[in-house]
Amino acid sequence: MRAVRVVAAGEALLAPSITKRLITEVTARRRRPSRNPALEHLTPREREVLDLVADGKSNAEIGADLYVTEQTVKTHVSSLLGKLALRDRAQAVVFAYENGIK
Repeated sequence: MRAVRVVAAGEALLAPSITKRLITEVTARRRRPSRNPALEHLTPREREVLDLVADGKSNAEIGADLYVTEQTVKTHVSSLLGKLALRDRAQAVVFAYENGIK
């Protein structure tokens, strides 16, 4: 009954065994980053911006954190996306986690 109520409320329900496997897999990947060679082409500032993008921060928030304008952040984001051959910020977040930046 509890499972039916959880799903009816619009929430997800995973069996404990699946949750455990998922956590094991994610933590194993974090321990074994695949370090993409394209990371070497990023400037230190672009790496900082990538780290903050992976934290889910907006351009305005990143600008405030780094004491730069929002336009400067946009320039860094555009540059790092091009250097890493990524389409958008969502891919950048995945890239950061897969490569041990986060």
